[in-house]
Amino acid sequence: MADDQKPLLIKRYASRRLYNTETSDYVTLEDIAGFIRGGREVKIVDLKSGDDLTRQYLLQIIAEHESRGESVLPTNVLNDLVRSYTTTATSAVPQFLAASFEMFRDSQSKWMENMNKANPMSGVPGFDAIQAQQEAFLKAMTGKMGGTWSAPSKDEDDTSPKPAETKPSNDDLDAIKTQLAELQKKLSKLDK
Repeated sequence: MADDQKPLLIKRYASRRLYNTETSDYVTLEDIAGFIRGGREVKIVDLKSGDDLTRQYLLQIIAEHESRGESVLPTNVLNDLVRSYTTTATSAVPQFLAASFEMFRDSQSKWMENMNKANPMSGVPGFDAIQAQQEAFLKAMTGKMGGTWSAPSKDEDDTSPKPAETKPSNDDLDAIKTQLAELQKKLSKLDK
C-alpha cells in the first residue's frame, strides 16, 4: 500500500494536543479536516492507551462545522440519526449510510469527469448540430474555409491594407439554412 493510501497517523498526547507523525508537528482539528477534504484517510490514536479516537474527533469536526452555520445535515436527518441509536435498526444504519455516501461519491466523480472533458457540452443532445451550424456561420461570416478566429500577430500592422472581404456564397448560406432547419427539428423533438 502506498504511503498516500495509508491512513495518516495522528497521536493525541495527554495535553490533548494532536501530533502528525508524518510531518512531526502539531495539528489542529481544522488541519485534520483539510487532510480529509484532500482525500486522505486519518487515524487518531491516544498515545498512552492506544485507543482509536478517530470517530470522536471526526464527530467533533462535524459538530464544529454545523455550529458555525456550515450545515450539511438537515435537522430531520439528525433526528433520524438520534432515533437510530435507540432502535433495532442501529445495525443497518452504518451500512446504509456507507452505501449512500459511496453512491454519492461515485456520482460526484462521474459528474466531475464529464465536466473535465475537453468539451463538457458534447453530451448534450443536438450539440453536434449546433457546433456544425456555428462553424458554418463563422465560415460564412469570415470568408474562411475553417471556423476559427485568430488574433492578429504582433508583426501585423493594423494600418496595413486588408484583403477584400468575400461575401458568403449561396452554397454557404444554403448549408446554414439546412443545418438550422435540422437543428429546429431536433429541438422540437426534444420538447415533446
